[in-house]
Amino acid sequence: MTQFSLESFRFLEVFSFVAFTFLIAFLATPLFTDFLYKNKIGKKIRASDYEGKRTPIFSRLHKRKEDTPTMGGLLIWGSAALVTLIGNFSRSGTLLPLFTLIGSGIVGGIDDLMNVIGMGFDRGGMRFRTKLFFYALVAATGSIWFAFKLDWLNRGFFIPLLGEVVLGYWYIPIFIFILVLVAFSANQTDGLDGLAAGIFGLAFGAYTFICMLKGNYSLAIFCATLTGAILAFLWFNIYPARFFMGDTGAMSLGMTLGVIAFLTNTVYVLPFIGFVMLVEALSTVIQITSKKFFRRKVFLVAPIHHHFEAMGWPETKVTMRFWIITTITTVLGLALVIING
Repeated sequence: MTQFSLESFRFLEVFSFVAFTFLIAFLATPLFTDFLYKNKIGKKIRASDYEGKRTPIFSRLHKRKEDTPTMGGLLIWGSAALVTLIGNFSRSGTLLPLFTLIGSGIVGGIDDLMNVIGMGFDRGGMRFRTKLFFYALVAATGSIWFAFKLDWLNRGFFIPLLGEVVLGYWYIPIFIFILVLVAFSANQTDGLDGLAAGIFGLAFGAYTFICMLKGNYSLAIFCATLTGAILAFLWFNIYPARFFMGDTGAMSLGMTLGVIAFLTNTVYVLPFIGFVMLVEALSTVIQITSKKFFRRKVFLVAPIHHHFEAMGWPETKVTMRFWIITTITTVLGLALVIING
């Protein structure tokens, strides 16, 4: 078999997982959503912010979405985990991202259930500091595996213009910080029908190519598997959404994206592929900081996608324009990977 035909076979193998997982998740969705509707596992819209103050603009914009089924992310990581365990499980290649996906998905699922039954902060789920602790715990467990089991302590951390930099034990706090940052940025992005799913579909699709460029076909298949599951979810999540992703989807996908960036040594690409998520998170930080220290708002509502909604933009216009921005920045990120080799 020639090198060309071998590469062609690998390319076909990787992307067959997109179609296969899409089909599984697509066929499972009607049964899953029927279960959510029958058991009234619906999203409760919070009426207050992190300080307990009322949020009239946000409530007005999204009150109509209350009781829409949530926890759709379970369909994503559940189907992806099933396919990975059956057809692509590898201790060295997929165990860490699979652990991160499932572990953070379970934490997010608990938070979603608390929201559904009216437990926690303002009866809307876990407090921020509680979520931060549990996600940091998942990230810390992953960082130890990354550092010692995969022996990354003495490997180079690639930084554009500087090249390979050995971080040693600094890998552990940096790993935890970036995973938690990406997870909470993803959580801030998951606020409009189809928005987060479309961005994640582009992100994991891009990392499928990146993993193939790096010669890591097991991880490429894992990314392809997630892409197929996300696209199946997106089919039903586009406006008007049949169900929502919930924290069990957004947080788990965000943390897993961070793990894959570390495993491919392309953390520098995350600000491009996750550009919209980064902007969403920054808009929330800016809003909170401005309200706390200056007693005034920078945005009508944060995160920024709600600001555009409050300005009068239709929800679908905000979503599609953010998809376009993500496509452009993702292409720039892929170009950067190709340039740096």
